[in-house]
Amino acid sequence: MVVFLPGFMQRGESWGAIARNLGRRYPSFLLDFSSFTYEERLAEVEQAAPGGSVLVGYSMGGRLGLHAALRHPDRYGGLVTVGVSAGIEDPAARATRRLADDRLADWMERSSIEEIVARWEQLPVFAGQPHELVDAQRTGRLAHEPADLARLLRSAGQGVLDPVWGELPELRVPVLMLAGERDTVYADAALRMAEVMPRATAHLVPGAGHAAHLESPGGLSAALLPFLDQHLGQG
Repeated sequence: MVVFLPGFMQRGESWGAIARNLGRRYPSFLLDFSSFTYEERLAEVEQAAPGGSVLVGYSMGGRLGLHAALRHPDRYGGLVTVGVSAGIEDPAARATRRLADDRLADWMERSSIEEIVARWEQLPVFAGQPHELVDAQRTGRLAHEPADLARLLRSAGQGVLDPVWGELPELRVPVLMLAGERDTVYADAALRMAEVMPRATAHLVPGAGHAAHLESPGGLSAALLPFLDQHLGQG
């Protein structure tokens, strides 16, 4: 089983193109999170993924997948992350990020979902996405409640979670670290993380930015399928 985990303001269907590329080759489940705290979402991941499953997560979803694998290292058959880092190591930088996320969460609680989505779409990390791709994601983003997003940001944002760089060498499951080649911060993180995990490899998706699963579904699938063939054994 391949269990797909969406990002912060996404629904499970954001992984639809990748799941369709797998076809009948591997059964897949697109998790549509219904909770909005870190611990509740980790519980959802565990409930959705039978033993031996491969977790495939993007951004916050990938971070949750990484933390789930670290918490239960013998449960999963593999882990694939897209646009993920092991956390902010510098305490001062992490505190600054937490303060910024708290302020953003405060603003979200006072704003409409339309205002939140409009602001989110302008983030530099999404620069370069074609208008059609931005438009296609909007319906899923608008389906959220501002208070839920604020609660999730305060609970599972990068500023509030402790970094897990020191735990990576102990992660024995097969790991594939993916990032878009234009997403330089997370591309560097993927390469660095893969170096310290005993069964990890990194791959940069050509031409893609942060949301490589949306920007280049063919390129990402081309990296994902060999990993699944090797570790789920149906190639």
